[in-house]
Amino acid sequence: MLSGYQIAAFDAAHLEAVQAAIDFKTKPPGSLGRIEQLALQIAGAQGTLKPAADPARLLLFAGDHGMVAEGVSAWPSEVTTQMVANFLAGGAAANVFARANDMAITIIDAGIAGELPDSPQLVRANIAKGTRNAMHEDAMSSAELSAALEFGASLAARAVEDGARVIALGEMGIGNTSSAALLAHAVEGLDLTQLCGPGAGLDAPGVARKAEILKRIAARRPGRLAPNDALAAFGGLEIAGMAGALIGAAARGGIVLVDGFIATAAALCALRARPDAMPYVVFAHRSKEPGHRLLLETLGAEPLVDLDLRLGEGTGALLAFPLLRAACAMLGEMATFASAGVSGKEG
Repeated sequence: MLSGYQIAAFDAAHLEAVQAAIDFKTKPPGSLGRIEQLALQIAGAQGTLKPAADPARLLLFAGDHGMVAEGVSAWPSEVTTQMVANFLAGGAAANVFARANDMAITIIDAGIAGELPDSPQLVRANIAKGTRNAMHEDAMSSAELSAALEFGASLAARAVEDGARVIALGEMGIGNTSSAALLAHAVEGLDLTQLCGPGAGLDAPGVARKAEILKRIAARRPGRLAPNDALAAFGGLEIAGMAGALIGAAARGGIVLVDGFIATAAALCALRARPDAMPYVVFAHRSKEPGHRLLLETLGAEPLVDLDLRLGEGTGALLAFPLLRAACAMLGEMATFASAGVSGKEG
């Protein structure tokens, strides 16, 4: 996947120097827990003892899914377009949290079925008007998938080249929890019933019906699939765009802050194809969506927070982002025992 994007390994000697700097801060070693691990990770990615989380940018990918015609969602596809209009107007939760964090947003039409007017805030992939119905045929052709991956990768790579230190991944797309569940099932063999949750508001009978529909869709391409094949069969254009963005950002040394279930499904596909990107990835939160918990366990990922979120849009990544700022400030600004004149631990 995206073999033209080369990802550098962290320098081992530099990591040792960063760990030593962390250990000599005025605290018992390890007492700041995950914050210390975050500082080490960000400093490793940036090759410095004074890392920074700012500036950061949320890439918010939106796309529609042909399988919505099968009744997998409580909402009609046109809500995707309506919500993107809300993003452009600044009225969504993602906008509110981004303003609170002074984080820029790029809103991306990765494959919306509806029409939107041109806007300086909107970037268009111009690949397809949504995916095809995966019940009957692959959601994307191999050419469409390649275009979506490259589009996401180049967008994220340019953002890092332009100065972004952190790329947060968010999404909007009616039906995309179904796509995420199918991807997790196809790539990892996880049980579809356990992966299915309420998404954007299904009740218990609706979740059961969704699981049965997804089993019929999955039966069209049975067995384990390689990430590219799974994305083509069941993925959304917005999910493929996020998978590409993860690789593109990592290739330029950017930290990738992954949001919830759908973003993690994109990360799963990217990381199974490109495990060299894992050191650059931070999982922001554990969603209330049951499939997200399974995916995190499968990836061996420990997210930063658990707030019972299930909205998407990058909201969990935005809420977790201040922890990255704090980790950088700890490493760059906190006194050492020597500079503060504090006695170290005896022995």
